[in-house]
Amino acid sequence: MTPALTQFGQQMSHLTGVRAIMKDIIETLQSGQSADFINLSAGNPVILPEVEQLWRDCTAELLASSDYGEVVCRYGSSRGYEPLIEAIRVDFNQRYGLSLQAENILITPGSQSLYFLAANAFGGYTTAGQLKEIILPLSPDYTGYGGVSLYPEALRAYQPTLDVDAAAHRFKYRPDFSQLAITEQTGFVLFSRPCNPTGNVLTDSEVKRITSLAANVPVFIDSAYAPPFPALNFTEMTPVLTPNVVHGMSLSKAGLPGERVGIALGDAAIIRVLESFQTNLCIHSSRYGQAIAAKAIASGALGEISQAVIRPHYRQKFAVIEATLDETMPDVPWYLHRAEGSIFAWLWLQDLPMDDQTFYQALKQYGVIIVPGSPFFPGLRDDWEHKHQCFRISLTDTAERLAIAIRRLATLTQKVYGQGS
Repeated sequence: MTPALTQFGQQMSHLTGVRAIMKDIIETLQSGQSADFINLSAGNPVILPEVEQLWRDCTAELLASSDYGEVVCRYGSSRGYEPLIEAIRVDFNQRYGLSLQAENILITPGSQSLYFLAANAFGGYTTAGQLKEIILPLSPDYTGYGGVSLYPEALRAYQPTLDVDAAAHRFKYRPDFSQLAITEQTGFVLFSRPCNPTGNVLTDSEVKRITSLAANVPVFIDSAYAPPFPALNFTEMTPVLTPNVVHGMSLSKAGLPGERVGIALGDAAIIRVLESFQTNLCIHSSRYGQAIAAKAIASGALGEISQAVIRPHYRQKFAVIEATLDETMPDVPWYLHRAEGSIFAWLWLQDLPMDDQTFYQALKQYGVIIVPGSPFFPGLRDDWEHKHQCFRISLTDTAERLAIAIRRLATLTQKVYGQGS
């Protein structure tokens, strides 16, 4: 049967960004040689024993409590499980000197769904027919933003400036404020901090400048890797929570990706719109995941384990990538993005003699899978050769296998640039 699809059905039935690449990766890993591949494409967090034990302990506590039936066997508020909302309110107010109330907090089925709600509540066409744009202040950014809007034309990204240290083979993306435009046509602004895929962390001053430019529209800051949990920032950073900011969090990289728990903090009027949208869409997020998260946050254990276990684990993995690249890469214009956060490394091979997709296919012949960079530029309308020269490398394998993979990548790089010259 081939059902007739609506315009929205056509839009939402196609995979975007990395999800389209993943089909090829899955087929590769299911081949007969799958055991020989070092797969550095994964976004799944490492199952760290201390983190898994935390969630086991919280589950055991929930099972033994009188709340279990109410949590699992009943519907709840669309805004979220009340003890979780209270735990978040108390934690953030104490930690950051805020005055959040329950009306400022919404629990969603993961943060991806939060940006879908926002993209279609504040982006797209108004009742008067005006297009409200979703602005990404700098690109690359999270590939999932490419699929959140029912109106793809609403998404607009801006090319960044590149802060390059050629001698050290390092670089950093920065917003190009000479180009960035927030106008009456802007519905809202969206960016991740720390950034998936690059690990970039916009400075406090850069964020405040963006929020100032966007004073009359919401600014959604995707904080899936930010403090206080999972605290995957390798540089000092503070959540910016000005009145027009909606701070979007996720517990996925804190060890709960299967439970889909996202958290939105922001202005009560914006939260009410998102809550209504969510009620119509799915009623509410999983209450089991919310209940164990409430215990982990209220006890302080999640904040502590994020800083003591989760952050050091990935920081050490990045150090392996960094050292191996410095040791093995040939004398070509390669640049690693500064280590500022997340669970990925981002590599730029300037003047690459082939595009990122071709290099990705060639590296598979060396038994290594990484992710081509071009899908991480959603909303960027100008052609830019840079986006075909970049790669995302996951930090989720062992240190030994990461080093082996980078050596193989360096070997291919030497061959490719040699052929190109």
